[in-house]
Amino acid sequence: QVQLVESGGGLVQPGGSLRLSCAASGSIFSMSAMYWYRQAPGKERELVARISSRFYTNYVDSVKGRFTISRDNARNTVYLQMNSLKPEDTGVYYCKTDNGDLEYWGQGTQVTVSS
Repeated sequence: QVQLVESGGGLVQPGGSLRLSCAASGSIFSMSAMYWYRQAPGKERELVARISSRFYTNYVDSVKGRFTISRDNARNTVYLQMNSLKPEDTGVYYCKTDNGDLEYWGQGTQVTVSS
C-alpha cells in the first residue's frame, strides 16, 4: 500500500512562488515515476510535470520555464517548485505514482493565485 500526502499549497499573488511537497510511504518510491497533476474549477485534471526514477523530467508547455519538479529518494518526497505564478495556475494539485498495475493519488492541495 502506498500513501501520498501533499502539502505547501496556499494563496499567493501573481508573480509569486510556492513549493509543493508530496511525501510517500511504501517501498516503491525510488523505483517509480512521480507525477504532479492539477485540476482547475470546471476543468479536467491535467498532467503538469513528471519525473522518472532516473530523474528525467517532463512538463506541460504552459509551465515550462516556471515550474521545476524534483525528488529526494532518501526522504521519499517529490517537490514542485512553482515560480512566476499566474491566476491560471489556480487549482487543486495532486501527486500520483503507480506500480504498473495500480495508481496511487494524494488528497490534493489547493493553490490559489490571486491579487
